[in-house]
Amino acid sequence: MSFHPLMEYDRAKFQKSARQTVPDGPPFALTPERRAQLDEIVTKYPPDRKRSAVLAALYLVQEQQGYLTANGMRHIAPLLDMTPAEVDDVATYYVMFHKAPVGKYVLQVCRTLSCALNGAERVTEALSEKLGIGIGETDPSGMFTLVEFECLGACDRAPVVMVNNELWHECLKPEDAGQLVDALKSKGDLAFSGCHLKVER
Repeated sequence: MSFHPLMEYDRAKFQKSARQTVPDGPPFALTPERRAQLDEIVTKYPPDRKRSAVLAALYLVQEQQGYLTANGMRHIAPLLDMTPAEVDDVATYYVMFHKAPVGKYVLQVCRTLSCALNGAERVTEALSEKLGIGIGETDPSGMFTLVEFECLGACDRAPVVMVNNELWHECLKPEDAGQLVDALKSKGDLAFSGCHLKVER
């Protein structure tokens, strides 16, 4: 006799992961310059802590080919004394790493509380309508990819859009979102307002 209810399991569905694997992509190796950069970064950690450089290594891979592939992650795994699965775990956890080709400008709209209260959802809708794409998609020209992002830490300047993990546009009103796209097409990086807290060095 058992106090536990009888559980019916469908073996075809039981513990089936919905997680998508990252495509292999083309053969990959870091360029000599980027490999030298990684080697320099690794020296900042104790010899038994090479894996601490995994985020920097993933950025180097993404910088080189524009997005991450399984072959790129397999390449850096032994350099950091990691398994490919461990590198994949890190890469698929963070949203700043792209697992497929993206546009020249990745528009990352903050959707956390302050931005949400100030119209971030409407900013995303306006950008989506202007570009003719949905969230996570790239426009036909290959110039823009639209994604939502978690807190960018500029709550007093909401809504905020970060582009390519580096460029910044604050206080973007939904009615001005289309103008930002047009300005990017004509002015490039000069279209951004920048971060008011950025300290020039």
